[in-house]
Order: sequence, then structure tokens, then C-alpha cells
Amino acid sequence: MLEFSQSLRLMGNQFTITVVSPTKTEAESHINTAIEEIRRIERLLTTFDENSQTCLINSNAGISPVEVDTEVVELIERSIGISKITQGAFDISYGSIDKTLWNFDRNMTQLPSREEALKMVHLIDYRNILVDKENSTVFLRNKGMRIGFGGIGKGYAAEMAKRLLMQKGVGSGIINASGDLSAWGHQPSGRPWRIGISNPDFPEDIFSYLDISGKAVATSGNYEKYVMINGKKYSHTIDPKTGLPISGIKSVTIISSNAEFADAMATPIAVMGIKAGLYLVNQIPELHCIIIDDDNQLYTSKNINLT
Repeated sequence: MLEFSQSLRLMGNQFTITVVSPTKTEAESHINTAIEEIRRIERLLTTFDENSQTCLINSNAGISPVEVDTEVVELIERSIGISKITQGAFDISYGSIDKTLWNFDRNMTQLPSREEALKMVHLIDYRNILVDKENSTVFLRNKGMRIGFGGIGKGYAAEMAKRLLMQKGVGSGIINASGDLSAWGHQPSGRPWRIGISNPDFPEDIFSYLDISGKAVATSGNYEKYVMINGKKYSHTIDPKTGLPISGIKSVTIISSNAEFADAMATPIAVMGIKAGLYLVNQIPELHCIIIDDDNQLYTSKNINLT
């Protein structure tokens, strides 16, 4: 058996699809299957196409419910469930934040005032996303509300592509959605798939390794996008309650059996902070995390085995 990979841009991110297969022809067929599945999900969830189901929900905010596919209803329901367990630190209605205020370019020299920030977040409230499962409709209660799947969509796509390949008999592979990844089976050598955990200050510098076969991993880090103001680094991660960026945490890595759940939990754990974040992770079976703070202090949930 041999390992084959293809990298390409999907959902606005770099995806790498890896499969273990006896021949290149068979591998290419499987990789194309995964690509088509990710593109299908992108068409449903994108906010860049006014005809997507997400955009139709947003354009009818405060007006009327919109009928959507069952899988969109179910994804929104699961998103609301994650909002509940994280007490609103995860919220897909973040889309109403004004992007002009938070562009995180290097010209930003000051944060908006608390008052300005609070004005922006008044429409963010997952409790105002009304789902009618029976009629397969979604309604945003207030005009101006917007949902977006930036915090869960990549993980959902990775999970769905993995499941489809497994159904088609692919015994081993990795779907890597710009660092959010799902792995199953083993390398052609028989060894488990492994990933390196990066030093947030020098992402190419690996400080430890983790076996990830049968697991999904997602990382939220301030080293990818941030702004420096008065010598302090502010992450592009916004607290949905205050509208202000978080500080104090460089990166959160989540390990779970499900890529969608791992993706969705990485940002809210950063928003909740080290103590509350670790407490929550330790309450959820088969969920683990690694947190690195601004002083390079490492925190892990229970039962993490780094090498």
C-alpha cells in the first residue's frame, strides 16, 4: 500500500487530502470523491454566494423562516448545542460583527471602546436562531442578524469527507483542513499517524508529537492573525459577549474523535480562558486540549500523552 496526497484551496483554506491505496489511479478517484464532498458543503455554507442556503437565511433575518436542507438544520442545531455548553463563547451568529472594525491589519493602533464593541455584538445571540426541525426551516429573529460557519464548517467538511471515504472502503487517510484534521487507519508502514504540536512563536518549531490515528485535531492560535497595540498582542479571536479580542492565550489545540466538534471547541476554549476552558474539557468524554499561554506556559487536560 502507498500514500498519496493532494493539496488545493477549498472553503477559502488550504486542504490536503491523503489516502493510503494500492494504486495511484484508485487514490486519485478517492481524493476526487473527497474534494467533491467538500465543495458540496462549501456551496451550502458559504456566505460569498448570495444564493447559498446560509445567505438566504441571513437575507431573511427578521422577515421570515427559510427552508433549508436537513443537514443544514442539523448542523445549526449542533452549533446551538455547543453555544449552550460553552455559555455563548461559541456562537454562529457572530456574522453580524462589523468587519470594518475588526480587519486586523497592521494599521490598527487602538482597540475600539467598550461601548463601540458592545454596539457591534448586540445582534450576536444564538438564542435568537429559531430552528423548526419538522418543517426544516431556520429563522433569525432580528433584522441584521447573520450566521456564519467559520468556526465549525472546516471541521464539518473534514468529518463528512472522511466518513464518505470510509464508506467507500478507504481504510486509512487524513483530511487536513488548514490545520484542522481528521485521521483514520495507519500509515503504509503500519505506524499510527502522528502530528507535531507547534511552538506558537515559531510555528515551524515542533515541541512535541501526538499519535492521532482515529482522532481529529483542531488548533486556534493568535500567531496566524493578530495585532500589536502598545506592545500587547491581541488575537483575531473575538469574545462574542464583549466584541473585544481575547488576550493571554497563544494557542489552543483540541483533540476529539470528531473533526466538527474539535473545530468548534478550539475558539470557545480560548475565549473562556485557561481555568474555565480546562474545566469544561475535563467534563466531556473523549475531549482533550493543550493550551499555551502568553508566557509559553503549557496546560493540558486530563489523560494527554505528549512525546
